[in-house]
Amino acid sequence: MTGGAEELDAAHLGPEAVQRYLRRHALTARRSLSQNHLADGAILERIVEVAAVRPGERVVEVGPGLGILTAALLGRGAQVTAVELDRRLAGHLRERFAEHPGLRLVEADFLDVPVPELVAGPWALVANVPYHITSPILHHVLGPEPRPQRFVMMVQREVAERIAAAPGAMSYLSVFVQYHATVRLAFTVPAAAFEPAPEVDSAVLVGETRPRRLDPEAEEELWRLVQAGFRERRKMIHNVLTRQLRGLPRERLDAALASSRISPQRRPQTLSVEEWLCLRAQLTPLP
Repeated sequence: MTGGAEELDAAHLGPEAVQRYLRRHALTARRSLSQNHLADGAILERIVEVAAVRPGERVVEVGPGLGILTAALLGRGAQVTAVELDRRLAGHLRERFAEHPGLRLVEADFLDVPVPELVAGPWALVANVPYHITSPILHHVLGPEPRPQRFVMMVQREVAERIAAAPGAMSYLSVFVQYHATVRLAFTVPAAAFEPAPEVDSAVLVGETRPRRLDPEAEEELWRLVQAGFRERRKMIHNVLTRQLRGLPRERLDAALASSRISPQRRPQTLSVEEWLCLRAQLTPLP
């Protein structure tokens, strides 16, 4: 590893240490890429603890940055595939971890690389993800196979709360993620834990992936239905679907809602994943 890297381990980590490290290596944090480097050793240890990485486990990390989390994962014996878009940081990581056989570095936009090209077999996603691509990342890894067995993601607190929401505060994203996985908000992280500090607090989201419940064609139909509902999530479900699914007879929708035990006066944001699944089954095929 390059000199000074010990400054970035959990025992020595702090805003000043990150600032010194950036200066020493002539690096700067690029806000356009949501580069906010973790600068709290206690938070780093909690992420690694929650991730529960086992020796030899395959882990994909998105946006490794300076390699702060990367080093901690490697220290647990993980086989890490780190995907970094920033050419400067990718070059630095190659130098820093040049002698570490457990790291595979891919210089690319994570969203442009099919998951099978990154990892095969059981794997986990552990990352402090760029906030502006949280939803695309989740769709990228949870849609096609192989899906991660679990994911541990540092994301914007508001987004984590929305993803883990209970019926009553659901969104399209929460339905999508909760269909694929059981999720929980593990803990929150203040903005001061980063260097530079972002404008919002963060949270660590943990998901355990479920077995698939539908085939690809049925899943596509489910997402058409859910998307239609959330175009007007605060309107009554009966009125929303009548407007958004043109060609769906009111009588057929009324019967499907009744069979699913969903009141036509309910709002889309109040429906659980199981209720959406039931409603899709009753409405198949969609118009």
